[in-house]
Amino acid sequence: MKRRNTPRPDANGLAADRQRARLGRMTDASGPATVDPLFPADEAIAGFILDATVKGIPPRARLRLDSIGRQGWNVLAGDLPFPIAVLDAERLRRNAAWMQRFCALNGLSLCPHGKTTMAPQIFALQQAHGAWGITVATAQQLAVARRFGVRRALWANQPVGRVAVDAAFDAVADPGFDLFVLADSLAVVEGLAAGAARAGLDRPLKVLLEIGNRGGRTGARDAASALAVARAVAAAPGLVLAGVECFEGLLADTASVDAMLDSLSEVAAAAAAEGLIGTEEMIVSAGGSAFFDRAGARLPDQAAVGRPVRRVLRSGCYITQDDLGYTDAYARIRAEGSLRFPEGDLLPALSVWTMVQSVPEPRLAILTGGKRDIGFDLGQPVPRKHFRPGLHAAPVAFGAFHRVSGMNDQHTYLVGPTEGLLEVGDLVGLGIGHPCATFDRWQVIPLVDEALTVTGAVRTFF
Repeated sequence: MKRRNTPRPDANGLAADRQRARLGRMTDASGPATVDPLFPADEAIAGFILDATVKGIPPRARLRLDSIGRQGWNVLAGDLPFPIAVLDAERLRRNAAWMQRFCALNGLSLCPHGKTTMAPQIFALQQAHGAWGITVATAQQLAVARRFGVRRALWANQPVGRVAVDAAFDAVADPGFDLFVLADSLAVVEGLAAGAARAGLDRPLKVLLEIGNRGGRTGARDAASALAVARAVAAAPGLVLAGVECFEGLLADTASVDAMLDSLSEVAAAAAAEGLIGTEEMIVSAGGSAFFDRAGARLPDQAAVGRPVRRVLRSGCYITQDDLGYTDAYARIRAEGSLRFPEGDLLPALSVWTMVQSVPEPRLAILTGGKRDIGFDLGQPVPRKHFRPGLHAAPVAFGAFHRVSGMNDQHTYLVGPTEGLLEVGDLVGLGIGHPCATFDRWQVIPLVDEALTVTGAVRTFF
């Protein structure tokens, strides 16, 4: 079958090989270009076989992951099956650099949530830009981080049950690995202490006391309960209290966030005053990408607790941003402007391209792709770009009246005005919300340049 003569946009007029060479290098003002961690050498990623069993790979293809950028594939040319999730490689790097600069400007360390992407290549990118560590939430996520070279992890959850607790002590047994876990109750401390006894290590497990809020998720609900847990950790053989943390990302407003952070500061100061902190520096930490400004402004410093402090953000979704909730949160963050900001902005870097497969009635187009491909827990995807092969030289923006009204497992409902109705075969670029819930639907996500030419791919480990 003869290929349709579809224009292949190339905004810079560069050949594909030159585009890949440019995207495969990182430049730093302090020295020469180095290899971009998005293009890995580890055989478990580089040698991963892409074939028809991997979503997003053409049915007749069979190739190594590290050769995908040499195929000359382009999303707009229809070289990949639809739907297809893609990552803008340049925006990934810009977002990584932006957040690290933000932290440096405001006296913060960054330990981004690895669960957002579960992509070791992105972990490596974040660490190349100076991330202090990587945050995980489960024993499996910890194992992935360790397997692919992460040397410090914050397990932002309570390890419960023998298997999870023993996984934590297996990590502590590695003298080159630094691990922190959470505790919010005496029962959790008892489980960790039993794990310490089983492990019999000379090196203690570092524990962060978790502060919560009434009606919320995990975390001690009041100062008295929190300090009882802190004292239990400090007294338990094989454990050491390393600091205090909270997760504010699910709260509804800045007033609630500020109240939680103030509670953290109160407990942190009290724990330090009692001499319960057993590490050289005290960790105070908050997570989430919706309120990282409030955390940055209100996490206590050395003056507040009377000892050396490391103030750690655990934001993860910043690396791709989104087109819904985090974009709105970021607008608030910049409008309030309570901290110092780098030049530029966080930009959406993850999108899903679909094809119109049916136009069954006026004002309705059915797109390939649905809940199995795109996260929807924080809102329906947003139609951002339209491309008609043979007509458009590059994608064009959608009008304001087009919207996604719903999704099934493999179908998306796009409604809009009759004028400019989509046709079968048109391509639609969807912006997504909550990147965590889209990453976990893909084993492999192609990296693309601004012309949507595939330059590489990211492998996930969910």
